[in-house]
Amino acid sequence: MTDGIIIKGIGGFYYVDTGNGIIECRARGLFREQNIEPLVGDRVSIRINKEDSRGYIEEIYPRETVLTRPPIANVSQLIIVMSIDNPKINLWFLDRLIVIGHDANLNIIICINKSDIDDEKANLITDMYRNIGYETIKTSTKTKEGIDKLYILLQNQISVFSGPSGVGKSSLLNAINPALNLKTGEISKKLSRGKHTTRHVELFKLQENTFVSDTPGFSSLDINHIDKNKLDTYFIDIYKNSQKCKFSNCLHINEPGCFVISQVKNNKIYKSRYENYISMLNEIKNNRRF
Repeated sequence: MTDGIIIKGIGGFYYVDTGNGIIECRARGLFREQNIEPLVGDRVSIRINKEDSRGYIEEIYPRETVLTRPPIANVSQLIIVMSIDNPKINLWFLDRLIVIGHDANLNIIICINKSDIDDEKANLITDMYRNIGYETIKTSTKTKEGIDKLYILLQNQISVFSGPSGVGKSSLLNAINPALNLKTGEISKKLSRGKHTTRHVELFKLQENTFVSDTPGFSSLDINHIDKNKLDTYFIDIYKNSQKCKFSNCLHINEPGCFVISQVKNNKIYKSRYENYISMLNEIKNNRRF
């Protein structure tokens, strides 16, 4: 028996990195009977057929985390990539991805890419989220700014790169490791957004115990499973101030004695963060009515 990690799954075949090579495997029928589907990122034990060097997945070890979109297991951190321009940065989308990351119990790193386009604006955004409490990094594949630091942050982790299409996720990974040679997409001039270049979930090995995934581009993420009373815990700046609200169940809409609202008015909480919180809260509340 040999241990490894599933780095790709296509058409019922699973490709397992054992540290000494990649083995093409099938999953035992037992998993199908138990309604268990092997996922990219699963740590597994395989039996290798000596005749053709193919294998069978015999055991899937307990998962530390599971994402449903993309379907991937054992991710430890989320790298949220947003471009400062081309396409323009979308703070609502950024905050939405932060909420998804917190809900999945992932370490969150915010990467503001294409900083060479507008360095001043990139500094404003990185400083804003760093002040809130997030690990934030400015990057540019043209000037190589931040590439070495990003590489260090990826060490000994399974990281998922996520963000809108066209922000440069694949380009960043190519800059970190040119041998990956990932396909990158140009920005559609008509739509001002990226063309989808990543079609399936796959882990790329940067070095021993260090894997990354460039997730397929998307335009929205479902948050309707999140309890409206828990949403503010995923906005760490809002949650910190909520401890001083008059009511413990305050949703920070228009309740009397809401300390969060007073902090927004006094510019102690970023207005965009509060507005994005209210937008998501209303979305959750409205969808629960149906």
